[in-house]
Parts: sequence; structure tokens; C-alpha cells
Amino acid sequence: MAIADQIYADPSALACLYLHQRERSLQMVAWRACVEGALLITHHGRTEIINAISLARFRGDLDDVGQQGAFADFEIEFVQGRLIQADILWRAALNRAAELSRIHTPVLGTRTLDVLHVACALELKL
Repeated sequence: MAIADQIYADPSALACLYLHQRERSLQMVAWRACVEGALLITHHGRTEIINAISLARFRGDLDDVGQQGAFADFEIEFVQGRLIQADILWRAALNRAAELSRIHTPVLGTRTLDVLHVACALELKL
């Protein structure tokens, strides 16, 4: 069984836990059941999930009740200690992201937010 304090979960993947996207959600629920402990999430990651829920409402994938339910499900994870807001030094994370971008984006074609997530994971030593 995996231990959460060694994992950085991409917020777009975690959002599937709250948006119920058929197959992806089933896969994430199964994965989360195999991970012991609380997952760290950055302020940026928290915002990304809130925006994913709001975007689902805009697209009509959720109604108002569904949106509020998704927000409540997400927030209860913090209350229950399954998600923990990570403190991160953002200047260091952004500097690391810039360094990673110079090295890897010309070869891999990575997007800024993906590089930022990798930088956050490295700064959190995950």
C-alpha cells in the first residue's frame, strides 16, 4: 500500500474524486483507497480543484446543487484530514519551475502548470 506523504497527486486527477467523471473517477477512487494517510495539496492545487468544479458548473456538467455538493465533498477532505494544505515557498517553487522549463520543455513540450506541479513536488521533497 502506498503512503500519502510520499505522493504528489496532480490536482486535475484529484478533481475526478469530486466531479464523478465515470471511468476516471472510478480509477481515482480505487487508487485513493490504496493510499494511506493524508495527501498534501498546495494553495495552487486547491485553487485548481475549485476551478475545475466551477468550470464543470459553467459547462453544464453540474447544476447548482451538484456544484455545492462537490465543494462540500472537497472541503470535508480537509476537515477529515485526508487532504492537508501544504506550506510551500512559492519563490523557490517558481524558480525551480523556471529551471525545469529551460531544461525539459524544449525536449518534452511541457505546459507551464505541469512544470509547476513537478516543481512543487520537488520542493515538498515528494
